[in-house]
Amino acid sequence: MNIQENISLKNYNTFGIDVKARFFVEITGLVQLQKVLELKAYPKKFIISGGSNMLLTKDIDALVMHIALKGITVVEEDENSVEVKVMAGENWHELVLWSLERGYGGLENLSLIPGNVGTAPIQNIGAYGVELKDVFVSCAAMDVTTGELEGFDNEACAFGYRDSIFKNEAKDKYIITSVVLKLTKTNHVLHTGYGSIENELKEKGIVHPTIQDISEAVIAIRRSKLPDPKEIGNSGSFFKNPVISKKAFDRFIKKHPDAPFYEVDDNGFKIPAGWLVEQCGFKGKRFGDAGVHDKQALVLVNHGNATGQEILDLSKKIQEEVYKQFKIKIQPEVNIIK
Repeated sequence: MNIQENISLKNYNTFGIDVKARFFVEITGLVQLQKVLELKAYPKKFIISGGSNMLLTKDIDALVMHIALKGITVVEEDENSVEVKVMAGENWHELVLWSLERGYGGLENLSLIPGNVGTAPIQNIGAYGVELKDVFVSCAAMDVTTGELEGFDNEACAFGYRDSIFKNEAKDKYIITSVVLKLTKTNHVLHTGYGSIENELKEKGIVHPTIQDISEAVIAIRRSKLPDPKEIGNSGSFFKNPVISKKAFDRFIKKHPDAPFYEVDDNGFKIPAGWLVEQCGFKGKRFGDAGVHDKQALVLVNHGNATGQEILDLSKKIQEEVYKQFKIKIQPEVNIIK
């Protein structure tokens, strides 16, 4: 077991924040994971996977466990569908490409989402009208206290908008080790009505899109709006889109009749957080090396040497200004490590 000391985590988080792990170990097997959890010499432990949904604001004075469990296997299939078990350390987008190569549908709208599979259930990742819960069957998770594996089906995960049991009552109690997804082999359900997918398909002259066409459209849209973490540090969408009550929405839309919105249900309306941030004048603004992306105001970026605290301070400044102007509270989608 190779436990290292004072390791930089700059390459283990997509913001590219240069903080150090007091101790660091790469986890490649379940037995190894159990043994590391049992180590009494390292009472404080911290989990990191793809590092795509976190903002590190300080050095981690703990044993950082990098989850690098690999493997994709078909566990069940018939002529119409297939259930696939994916280990937690697999890259999410590579899984999407893997499924498309085999003609499996269900993940195409979730193309190019950064991060690894194990963290996907924690915030119920979603994009362009599809969420993980739509294809999720179950996950296995190791109890950090007992080292035992437990199963969580779709209902047990209590999925919500960018939310799950792993963000609430099960937070910090489990390490997700694998996920089972149910994908279609025939009669794919295509979701083209959200965002700019239909326009992208029309521009390409595609009338009867395939799942591959939808994936390519989503990739093109995301690349036109979202920066590549390999080129500039970021964690994708920093804020959740707020959902407000009908009463609050009526007041809001009266003052801002041109504002975009999506009706969630009879009593809830989703307002794009990026629009709110942009209206407050933050799009493209830079505060030292912390800034807001010039093409998508929902994305905070590290221009090089920003600290996590500087990015956190900027996010708070944005939250305050949005509330001041619109009386709407926006919350981080990113997990902030203080």
